[in-house]
Amino acid sequence: MNMQIVCLLAIGVAAGVSSGLFGIGGGVIIVPALVYFSGFSQHVATGTSLAVLLPPVGLAAAFEYYRQGNVNLRAALFIAAGLFAGAWLGAFLANRIGGAQLRFIFGVFVVIMGVYLIYNSLRQMSVI
Repeated sequence: MNMQIVCLLAIGVAAGVSSGLFGIGGGVIIVPALVYFSGFSQHVATGTSLAVLLPPVGLAAAFEYYRQGNVNLRAALFIAAGLFAGAWLGAFLANRIGGAQLRFIFGVFVVIMGVYLIYNSLRQMSVI
């Protein structure tokens, strides 16, 4: 099997596990992996990530959570409506920003979220 295909499958598995385990958008895994391991531009990585996430994550993981009684369908529908509009707006803006700038903005977002999660976890564990 071609190493590029193996790399893409590995990216998919890592994103799938992360999505199912943490509920994070697979783009947190997929976008950087496509840029750094597959040589995609930031824009192509983002577009590819969006195309990938449409059917499999929404159907498989959500169905399992629903089966266990862990989905609020009303909230999900409202969020989906906002996501639909927001994703279009985000894509519109991203395609007008240079690749390096988009990568920087994405990196800042991921770092801020990471610091926030670590800080709150430490507070809940009474470490700080």
